[in-house]
Amino acid sequence: MTRWLLHVDLDQFQAAVEFRRHPELRGQPVIVGGNGDPAEPRKVVSCASYPARAFGVRAGMPLRTAARICPEGVFLPQDLAFYAEASEEIMTVLRTFTDRVEVLGFDEAFLAVDTDDPEALAGEIRSAIAELGLTCAVGIGDNKTRAKLATGFAKAVGKSGPAGAAADADTGTGVFRLTADNWAELMAHRPTSALWGVGARIAKRMSGLGIETVGDLAAADRQVLAREFGPNTGPYLWVLGHGAGDTDISEPREPVGHSRSETFPADLTERADIDAAVVRLATQVAEETVAAGRGVGRVSVTVRTKTFFTRSKQRKLSAPTADVDEIVQTALEVLHTFEVDRPIRLLGVRVEYAML
Repeated sequence: MTRWLLHVDLDQFQAAVEFRRHPELRGQPVIVGGNGDPAEPRKVVSCASYPARAFGVRAGMPLRTAARICPEGVFLPQDLAFYAEASEEIMTVLRTFTDRVEVLGFDEAFLAVDTDDPEALAGEIRSAIAELGLTCAVGIGDNKTRAKLATGFAKAVGKSGPAGAAADADTGTGVFRLTADNWAELMAHRPTSALWGVGARIAKRMSGLGIETVGDLAAADRQVLAREFGPNTGPYLWVLGHGAGDTDISEPREPVGHSRSETFPADLTERADIDAAVVRLATQVAEETVAAGRGVGRVSVTVRTKTFFTRSKQRKLSAPTADVDEIVQTALEVLHTFEVDRPIRLLGVRVEYAML
């Protein structure tokens, strides 16, 4: 199988998470920022829903400006703890597809996967995220640079994006693959600022050298770039113009937890079989964690049904423990909080480390 890099980017993340607790606001121009008071000075928009963006509201815009150009806007305070909790729920779902996940922020991550059908896997990921009441775009690439940029094409589908991507008509998000094979066709004519990591200032300096497009950058003299931007940055920009990038993900140097999941060859339907699978997975995770000299502070269980409904629940222990039986029992208790009324496709158990 081929190694692919997938970039998963959640749609209007903070607004979408707010919709989960305020469903009556769906479809309205919701603006998240500050304490939710548009008159508050020196506060900016952190997220705007698509209806708000239609008025011209953008992240980083002063709340007062947003209120002026979008008088119908619904302003909500930024709740970082709430978004962090939702983000962890999302990342837990992503880790059920691969243990090679690089988190970039609350709402995006890279996944390294080995598959011969990355589009099908991306579709499964989007279905799992949809079960959380959220939507996402997935960029597929042969390296991180192309995967990241592919997400932009995926989000443009249904609007002005290229052919060859699937999307939901209502959100415009979807899946797109960008590789060495279609890089020049799709990127050569675009401005250098379209590249990941090239901001307005660098793009302006390149423009002074006659480099306006990605194609211009790919054809530029590396020595000229080195003189202008330095011996490291200059050649790097030339490489970037060719779409090159890391072919593997960066993982945290210090792991914060340990997990195991299993996709079953036949869906589980009997409660005894489901319980037994969680006990087995939890025992493996607990024994491996304890053997590594770690304590456990939190236990979470992930359930994915036949219809790709995916949900994770967790429980914080009253005190950190290295007791395998306690960890396994907690996993079972968390499992029993699920209303399991559909065949189970996947189960996962994760523990978070804690100091003993």
